[in-house]
Amino acid sequence: MAEAADFQGTSASPARRWLRRTGALLVGAPLVAGLLQLSAASPAQAAPSDSVSVALDSLSPSAPTDGDTVTVSGTVTNNGKQTVTGAHVGVRVGPLLNTRSAVDAIARNPHSLQGGTGTEVGGKYTEKFPKLIPGIAEHFSISVPVDKLDLGGDGVYTFGVAVSGQTPARPWDQVLGVERTFLPWQPSEAETTTRTTFLWPLISSVRMTARTGAGESQTPVFREDELAKEIAPGGRLAQMVELGKDLDITWVIDPDLLASVEAMAKGYRIDAPGDTTAPGPREHREIARQWLADLQKAVTGEEVVALPFGDPDLASLAHTGTSVTGSLSHLKDATDVAATTVKTVLHVTPSTDFAWPVEGAVDPSIMKVATSAGADRVIARSDSLRESSGLSYTPSAARPVGGGTTAVVADARLSTVFEGDLTRADTSTLAVQEFLAQSLEVNAQTDKQRSIVIAPQRMPTASQAQAMATALTALQSGTWSEAQGLSAAAKAKPDPNATTRIPSTSAYPSSLRKQELPKSAFEQIARTQDKLDNFQVILTDQSRVVTPFGRAINRGMSTSWRGHRADGDDFRGGVEGWLDDLAEQVKLIDKSETKLSGRSATIPVTVQNNLVQPVGHLYLRLTSTMPTRLKIGGKAYYEQPVDVSGGHSQSVKFTTSANANGRVGVLAQLYTEDGQEYGDPVTFDVKVTEVTPTVMLVIGGGVLLLVLAGFRMYTQRKRAAARRAEQEAAAEESTDGEPEQPGTPEDRPTAESDSPSEADTPDQPSDPAPDTAPESADPSGTGERVDR
Repeated sequence: MAEAADFQGTSASPARRWLRRTGALLVGAPLVAGLLQLSAASPAQAAPSDSVSVALDSLSPSAPTDGDTVTVSGTVTNNGKQTVTGAHVGVRVGPLLNTRSAVDAIARNPHSLQGGTGTEVGGKYTEKFPKLIPGIAEHFSISVPVDKLDLGGDGVYTFGVAVSGQTPARPWDQVLGVERTFLPWQPSEAETTTRTTFLWPLISSVRMTARTGAGESQTPVFREDELAKEIAPGGRLAQMVELGKDLDITWVIDPDLLASVEAMAKGYRIDAPGDTTAPGPREHREIARQWLADLQKAVTGEEVVALPFGDPDLASLAHTGTSVTGSLSHLKDATDVAATTVKTVLHVTPSTDFAWPVEGAVDPSIMKVATSAGADRVIARSDSLRESSGLSYTPSAARPVGGGTTAVVADARLSTVFEGDLTRADTSTLAVQEFLAQSLEVNAQTDKQRSIVIAPQRMPTASQAQAMATALTALQSGTWSEAQGLSAAAKAKPDPNATTRIPSTSAYPSSLRKQELPKSAFEQIARTQDKLDNFQVILTDQSRVVTPFGRAINRGMSTSWRGHRADGDDFRGGVEGWLDDLAEQVKLIDKSETKLSGRSATIPVTVQNNLVQPVGHLYLRLTSTMPTRLKIGGKAYYEQPVDVSGGHSQSVKFTTSANANGRVGVLAQLYTEDGQEYGDPVTFDVKVTEVTPTVMLVIGGGVLLLVLAGFRMYTQRKRAAARRAEQEAAAEESTDGEPEQPGTPEDRPTAESDSPSEADTPDQPSDPAPDTAPESADPSGTGERVDR
């Protein structure tokens, strides 16, 4: 009435207005107090979900059957500030779940109290704690016979452990924390079982470099020694082998891993600072041998799928690599060598028909690249090939997508359940139970038998592998699934209602695209391949270079570089740099200026080979920059074949001819047989000093005079000797035919005393002895000779 009066324009006195307001306050006070109490109580009701946490560390058996006893253990921790009194931990069973989506909802928030916690079994199947002190974790373990759980029909039940108690602020019994998981219940054999294929990947990061030792054994060099940790007892890969040997699985192996471990077993070295290497520990060689032996036993009789060598990134190839010429040829090469590597190391023949893009994400370009190397089956995932027909069940994995290609679609939920941090016992237990729950829900969807494929992450951690093995052990001993190999799953009859439409390129996840190898990576790979092609031509044993560098190029495209771009760039740069270093071991030795006197001469050029093996199929070409002044081999350039032994040098000689004086530039360059330049050229100058005909005549005349002078000296000496012999003979005749004159011999007159003596006439060696008759007509006395 008062409000009506106000709206009608009537006015009330101040006293009446005061009385009206006072009455309203008195009437509303209890309501306000109640609202305040309710608002204060609301946070208190929400608080319990955060006050005490429950961790369910183990649940055994994971999939119970009739007569089993379920044992659950874990810890409860008071996260609040007040002590909880009168606490107890109890097992709770929730309603039957009918869909995979219902399983998803609980798995996303297992600690929520909003969705209900189920009915507590109670009685003696609880564990009591008089006090839960803040910050202190208390362990519990409860065992309950299955028949006490009051399970109904077959299917998946919500199963949880809840802690109840009271605090000083809330002195009444209430649920303070819970952890919910799943209890698969299929006690008898299912009428129709699901054929399940589980891929067991043996893949690691790139470990080996392109470098090898110079000896015959070519000791490989590793980037680091982390692989030894993975294959050592307790390591990730060691556990993958140990756990996998007892499971019905399909082994999916990167041959590069096998090649790396085998190289370790034979002896290896490790990159060290300063461009040096250190020997790998001897004990690691034995670890490698043992791991290979264990793997050989584990895969015997099992299906083995070999990925292309190095596990190349198919999506990166499709999106950026195909724009670089030759990139797809590396995928073909990696596929060809895969089967040989696996068969050599493991002594089994693998299948190479499968391609596996990262996380099973596909688009038309990825499908085209994946099948380009011969694989006609592509492992995809259901979150990439999404069902568009509104199927109420999960169809079989095999999907014919045209062109003779089959997409083998792995189930996304089952494939991703083991991702994340499973180092904590409770997260691992939840993953195992969620996997089994999803598997049972798949089987319960329809009475049609289907083939389901599970493709987990490429490189599971040790804890993830343990959870996978636990789940598979329970599944394979269960009643609703049977194991099947990947090849059988790919050949299974496809569901006609399942989608076969490959998503568009724009639908490819942006998160995955950001991790792809850049175009520059494939450009560098192409550049390295060109250099390798040029280098191998000159080698007598190409396998020593082609094999390690070919495998290193495959590793440069590995999926392991996703998210590690800088490391990938360093690796590819190291491969190219090492190849450059090797190629530079065959080179021309620098020459200084060469002087050329005369019209023709020989110029030597030295080729040095610092490689271990001989090189050949090379030609050394010497080119004159001014052929009008200096010709080589009679023309502007001349080339000769070159073969040099390992660790030696060889000089190659070129005949040159000069037409004029001066300085001429000369270029020396090595070429391969196919006409490609090899190595850096060497340039040097040739200084030509031409000799004129006049100078040649003067020099020739001087030489002739020297020869004649020598001849005359020889003749004169011979004649002098003959005269002395005649004089001695004449003297002997005179002594025998005449009376001896008185006096000494020195005083006796002789015929020589009547004519000038030789002592009086100096002998001139350069003058020839007279070869004419004497001018006097009188005959000379016996033994007398007159020289003029």
